[in-house]
Amino acid sequence: MSRYSGKIVFYEGKCFTGRKMELCSDCDNFQDRGFLNRVNSIRVESGAFICYDHPDYKGQQYILEHGEYPEYQRWNAHNDHMGSCRPIRMHGENYRLELFEGENFSGECVELCEDCPFLKARLTKDCVNSIKVYGDGAWVLYEEPNYRGRMYIVERGHFSSPKDWQGENPSIQSVRRVANYF
Repeated sequence: MSRYSGKIVFYEGKCFTGRKMELCSDCDNFQDRGFLNRVNSIRVESGAFICYDHPDYKGQQYILEHGEYPEYQRWNAHNDHMGSCRPIRMHGENYRLELFEGENFSGECVELCEDCPFLKARLTKDCVNSIKVYGDGAWVLYEEPNYRGRMYIVERGHFSSPKDWQGENPSIQSVRRVANYF
């Protein structure tokens, strides 16, 4: 298995019961695979995945790393809707992230190589409008301190505005590396 692959199993019922669907690659619409968009438990056997509550990689994002999630509250969801997912393709030991106060990589810049539970201690203003991700590590951005609230996943690349990472606003209060993928 390459370091960019993984396996995730979705279950319609809580505690890994009911119909199931196994995936090892991208799936843009669960219904196209004969699986309803109701997911009540998930087992990530290897890898790390970005799951979305709507088809076509839209809507609320959830990061699911190696482990078991016996009910949807365990991945911080408010309901059992799930419509698409894809494996995170970038992970490893080289993590570097630059956060910019302004769009198009302008304004104050903070560089991070480690998790940061409280960005306000590092930023003058509490907004992040653009991001550059380097290395082979993926990051999870959270709208609240201490890795809480709405989350967004960014992999290697340049994101010139919040809409590039599907952000609803520039409020990013904490970030962490995706590290638990085996």
